[in-house]
Amino acid sequence: MTQRLRVLLLFGGRSAEHDVSRTTAVAVAGALDPERYEIVPVAITTDGRWLVADAARRAIEAGPAGLPEQFTVDGTPAAGIGELVADPGSRTARTGSPTFDVDVVFPLLHGPYGEDGTVQGLLELADLPYVGSGVVGSAVGMDKVMMKRAFVACGLATPAHLAHWAEHPLEPFVAEVEHKLGYPCFVKPANLGSSVGVSKAHDRAELERACATALDFDEWIIVEESIDGREIEVAVLGDNPPEASVPGEIVPGDEFYSYADKYEADTAQLLIPSPLTAEQTTAAQKLALDAFAACRLEGMARVDLFLEETRADGAPGRGFMVNEVNTIPGFTPISMYPKLWAESGVPYAELLDRLIELAFARHTRRAQRAGRQR
Repeated sequence: MTQRLRVLLLFGGRSAEHDVSRTTAVAVAGALDPERYEIVPVAITTDGRWLVADAARRAIEAGPAGLPEQFTVDGTPAAGIGELVADPGSRTARTGSPTFDVDVVFPLLHGPYGEDGTVQGLLELADLPYVGSGVVGSAVGMDKVMMKRAFVACGLATPAHLAHWAEHPLEPFVAEVEHKLGYPCFVKPANLGSSVGVSKAHDRAELERACATALDFDEWIIVEESIDGREIEVAVLGDNPPEASVPGEIVPGDEFYSYADKYEADTAQLLIPSPLTAEQTTAAQKLALDAFAACRLEGMARVDLFLEETRADGAPGRGFMVNEVNTIPGFTPISMYPKLWAESGVPYAELLDRLIELAFARHTRRAQRAGRQR
């Protein structure tokens, strides 16, 4: 049998999306072809400790039927993080542990300290190929304030928004939101996903509470105008050139697509493909690819759009607007990213194969230039 590729599945993490990551890792582990890949599960605890995930490894070795709903974050300490970075060329010998004797890393860390360029930077220093965007794209794609600035700089339509830093007084910001955006509006932490910390405000009291909630998760928050429109999502895959999937559509079961709506209540409807016209489909795909390029993303992303067909006063809507990009989208059984590619002719297992191939291609491409003396 051909030697299998050793894939390090990195899950858990320090962010509020820790539990989502544990579920995502199970789905990916169950879909990777055991004839092609040997999976090395490594967990990061909520306080930042790296562990060789012994229970996860045993579950993987038992086969798909033995996989739990979520991997547990436990195991033995992962030795050699410092040596891994200090001497990547001899990482196996220096660590004295098989943990990092791997070919490629699949980061499944949603949110800060995993999706934001931090882990990507560590893997760059360690000279390890990894799935997904690099440091720049990950950082821009995670921070909603910088992401929106990239959209605006590239001339992409996006909802009106305002940003606030925790070190500045809140009262003038609330007044500015009322004057420029009005109610209702959405308040979000700048660096988080899965709708964690997101609130919809209908008046000043709710806005102040929503800002306080968002500031519990990040020192930067963003407030966006409320769009009365359809929620469209497009999956992007590849680098040169990237490809766009068929669009999907979310019909929230809650007032908006909240964390509970995504992961607990199971009341949202996912329409795949979205019932768009051919012209609308083309427009959505183009805007998704433009947003992908604006944030300098690589490998994969889910791009979330709004389609405003009519304004609240009956005036014609503004059409498609890009809301945000997600550089490590969910890979759970209910997640849109793999579902959209399955509808587009790329089944789950093949999607994972392509993402790993892209990781190697990107690593080779960068190695031809980065750090070379001339």
